[in-house]
Amino acid sequence: MDKAILITYDKEDAINEAKGLCEAAGYEVVHIIKESYLQKPKYGIGVGTLEKLQEIADKIRPDVIVFDEILKPSQNYNLATELQREILDREGLILEIFESRASSAESKLQVKLAQLRYEMVRAKEKVRLANMGEQPGFMGIGKFEVDVYYNDIKHRMHTVKMKLEKAGKQRELHRQGRKRMGFTIVSLAGYTSAGKTTLFNKSTGETRIQSNELFTTLSTTTRRIIINQEPVLMSDTVGFISKLPAYMIDAFKSTLEELTYSDIIILVIDISDSQLELKKKFASCMRTLDELGVKEEKIIFVLNKLDLIKKDQINNKIEFLNLMENEKVITVSSKSGENIDELKKIIENTIMIQNPHKYKKNESKGVEKY
Repeated sequence: MDKAILITYDKEDAINEAKGLCEAAGYEVVHIIKESYLQKPKYGIGVGTLEKLQEIADKIRPDVIVFDEILKPSQNYNLATELQREILDREGLILEIFESRASSAESKLQVKLAQLRYEMVRAKEKVRLANMGEQPGFMGIGKFEVDVYYNDIKHRMHTVKMKLEKAGKQRELHRQGRKRMGFTIVSLAGYTSAGKTTLFNKSTGETRIQSNELFTTLSTTTRRIIINQEPVLMSDTVGFISKLPAYMIDAFKSTLEELTYSDIIILVIDISDSQLELKKKFASCMRTLDELGVKEEKIIFVLNKLDLIKKDQINNKIEFLNLMENEKVITVSSKSGENIDELKKIIENTIMIQNPHKYKKNESKGVEKY
């Protein structure tokens, strides 16, 4: 495993997430530099911190220095020049994870599009620097070559977009087919590593790869389950994460749009997190769902990992998330299966409220049937 020095914020939740991202990308964090501010103009960090980093890097000799913030191309270049080592910012790190995890043809295209957009932003900066006469031959690319490089990226992005559009049309046909057949579509959403895939496996009998690592799931998988003797389609989707740039969300639009077209969203929340992490992750999930146009009345809040928390802490955390008055809140353990049947009952009741015309009174038995 390659060694990494990590530069991150001096906050427990930021440190834990950044370390998780490094591990998911295959890097062993051998030293952490904690800062309260990572957006200084020239290097992202101050000159004093840079000198300290230089000393540590000379001793440890890491394969990469990971910067837990989005660096401008000029900042990345300045750091790499001073330290003479590979610098990987937060975006680049996430892209490395995406690339290693992509398995389906569509998810590989989505990752390629995100990588090209990442490159394009940097190509624009190279053009700007070249036009201003600053840092000639920045990263070994002259002015003419930059223009060729920029146009090449645009051409490759167009090709990838066309392929994704084709895949999107195919997905739309599948959706229309499901709609004609009257299927209710339930999608799992949530912060990465909240336990969505474990819950999906427990609910459907599927055996998808599950892990505590970040971004285990990059492509959508849909399976049929039976609720009250009627088929329901359940989908597992890519996890959310804080400070995920808009272009990355956009690149995975065809995967995430399943949430937009779903009848019910199961928002999986790791209830074993500390209050600080819980607040940050919950806010990030709700913001992403809002950006995708998902209405809150579609959401069932599933507080997962019940087996890792004391009973008396549960109500405190539900109250902390302002969910005490919400009827569609349930605690479960996707690992042990505790309360999974109760979750299915909430799904059933939500379907009944959404589609009252589908429920017909069975007069002979005096019960309602879907």
